Formats: sequence, C-alpha cells, structure tokens
Amino acid sequence: MINICKNIEFVRDAIKSSKSASCPADIIAVTKTFPYTDVLAALNCGVKHIGESKIQEALPKFSRLGDSLSGVTKHFIGHLQTNKAKKAVENFDFIHSLDSLTLADIISRHAANAGKIQNCLIEVKVSKEDSKTGVLPRDVRDFYIKSLSISNIAIRGLMVITPYSKNPEDSRYYFRQIKSLFEDIKRSFANPNFDILSMGMSSDYNIAIEEGATMVRIGSAIFGERDYGDK
Repeated sequence: MINICKNIEFVRDAIKSSKSASCPADIIAVTKTFPYTDVLAALNCGVKHIGESKIQEALPKFSRLGDSLSGVTKHFIGHLQTNKAKKAVENFDFIHSLDSLTLADIISRHAANAGKIQNCLIEVKVSKEDSKTGVLPRDVRDFYIKSLSISNIAIRGLMVITPYSKNPEDSRYYFRQIKSLFEDIKRSFANPNFDILSMGMSSDYNIAIEEGATMVRIGSAIFGERDYGDK
C-alpha cells in the first residue's frame, strides 16, 4: 500500500540533501490520473502545489476537494489547447505550457475578462519528437520579448520536459541548457518576478535540483505508478 506522506517526506529530504540545498525547490504534486482521495491525502501531508494536465479531469476533482484547496497553488502542466484556455485561466494559478504567442493572446483575453493576471511559464522544446510542443531554445528570448507587450499575463519563468531516458543523467545536458536561457533572460531584463525554473520529474528531480530547478513536478514518486487504463 502506498504511503503518500512517507513518499513526500522522502522527496523533501532528497531535495534538502542535494547539492543545491541552499536554493530549495517547491514540490508540485502531479495528481493527474490519481483520484481526489489521493490528492486530499497529499494536501493533508502539507503539499501546497498540485499539477494537472487535463481540464476535464481536473475540474471534477477540484469540485470534490472544495475548501481543501484553500491556500493551494494549482498548476496546469499539460499541453493547453486554445479552446480550453478559458477554463484553465478560471481554475489554475499557473500555466506551465505557454508555447505560442497566439495562445498568449487568448490567455490574456480570458484573464482580462476574469479580472486577473495569469501567471505563465514558457515551455521550452528540447525533444526532437514532433508530438512534443514548446518554443525552441533559440527562439525563447525573442518569444519572451514579444510576450512583454501582451497584457494580463505574467511570464514567470521557463518549463521543460526532457526526452525520455532510462538514465536520469541524460537529462542534465538539457537542464543546464534551460538554466542558461533562464539566467540570460533574468540578467538581461532584471525582472525579479522572472523567478521560476520548472524542470525535473520523478525519475530525474535530483539532477534537476542540482542544475537549479526552483520547481519539480513529482507524480509517481509520491503516488505510485499510474494505471492509465482508459483515461
């Protein structure tokens, strides 16, 4: 039987003992495919950030959790279709997967209607797979500059999903590349609110922490292996 609290403590201890313990990272508990009871258990163990990747799965879960989500930051971490942007803006504090200026404009419009500034991260594409989305590393700086003229969104940093590998060390190259992009933008534009580097998952979060991640997205290391079934 999965002990969610024990797993969370294990991840926290691993982060504290890493080479970058002086710059601890927030843990986003990735709750996609897991039932609301598991999410509630994680919240009861002190989790303050949760991540979901499908609007249609997240909203019923949020509804059942109700007041348990008070003080919890909700992150949308999946690919965001433009027709789902309104619901994402209405229900999430952060969108990690901003990958086009068209999407940025649509998010901005919905955020203005909702009377909020939507926090976003630019998703950086490092995978050669056509199915993967994001902004190419060489285009990230220009994308960021153009996004500054779009109202009602705040670009808070970068997010990356590295190509799958059985060896976590293979992710290090990509983490270093994205950290360099992150530092370049932060240094060039002196934006104190550009402060989030979302990288690393259950298989490689230790490497991500060593390379400067400020947020890690942890699912199976907390909740156990996913049974996707028909989902």
